[in-house]
Amino acid sequence: MLNPKNFISVFYLAVGILLIVNGTFHIYRDNAHHRKSVAASLVQGVYVLEKDRQERRQGPDALALPWWTFFQFQLLRTLVDDVDSSIFGAIYEFKPPTSICNDTLHRSPCYVIAFRGTITKADSVSRDIELDIHFVRNGLHQTSRFEIAIQAVRNMVATVGGSNIWLAGHSLGSAMAMLIGKTMAKTGVFIQSLLFNPPYASAPIERIKDKKLKHGLRFAGSVVTAGIAIAMKAKQKKSLSFDPFAALSAWVPCLFVNPSDPICCEYIGYFEHRTKMEEIGAGSIEKLATQTSLGCLLMGALGKESDEPLHLIPSASLTVNHTPSRDFREAHGIHQWWKPDLRLESKLYQY
Repeated sequence: MLNPKNFISVFYLAVGILLIVNGTFHIYRDNAHHRKSVAASLVQGVYVLEKDRQERRQGPDALALPWWTFFQFQLLRTLVDDVDSSIFGAIYEFKPPTSICNDTLHRSPCYVIAFRGTITKADSVSRDIELDIHFVRNGLHQTSRFEIAIQAVRNMVATVGGSNIWLAGHSLGSAMAMLIGKTMAKTGVFIQSLLFNPPYASAPIERIKDKKLKHGLRFAGSVVTAGIAIAMKAKQKKSLSFDPFAALSAWVPCLFVNPSDPICCEYIGYFEHRTKMEEIGAGSIEKLATQTSLGCLLMGALGKESDEPLHLIPSASLTVNHTPSRDFREAHGIHQWWKPDLRLESKLYQY
């Protein structure tokens, strides 16, 4: 938790991620570094909102306000969990001074809907862990927190349009934002999404140091998964020409991951392996394998329904932070994403 004195150092750091024009802070949509840093700060604002609530900090004692007002945002409303009354999200509106030019306004987000991750405090930890378990079981869409979140997003889309909204989240909040983004994309509404340390519900093969072993495991998994998928579709007499995955390909979320974070690092291998399979002429196998999970197929073979894992996405802009991390907390933390001088590598993966 940052105390008020620490906010001064945070602000000096934040100045380095903004352009200062005539004394006014601008957020440029076409500057990936500014976009990342501001979105991460707005997510941090949700964390601090909930911590303010838990510690009963109000008025001048509250610490959340600077996290959005510094970037010319206003808090429209908070999203509150119906089970434990915790604040898990916030809707911000970009309200710059009238002196900012129209071109800047055109390239800036009008609204940002941000979601926090798990907080290990007594007032919220049990509910957050419950949601974490739902994620692992591919059941996050069945929770009341998701219903509250998706309804808020649908209302905003109906009011201002999907092109005027950004989704942002960290950890569990990234899972929530990704689920919302996928759900909306299936209806033809593509919302720009910035997802920090999004969890990947699978063994972190990416953490294996031996590259040949790592590739071998992934190759074997792809062959087995694709084989079972073909067999099941043939049994069900469904056409293999239809690619439901392609319907999502126009939605390109921005994923921000750290290779030292076992919770999210597998996204690196997920996309890199797809590229390698195409390079060796096995792209058709991987196209089938990347659309489902072995677990879902096995459940289906047993006659049981299984929901689609959240991490199965066709396209993404993947940014990897190669800056060394001291420990897991630093590798998984939201704070890394607004720091200057990061060793970042970005790549676009289009299905």
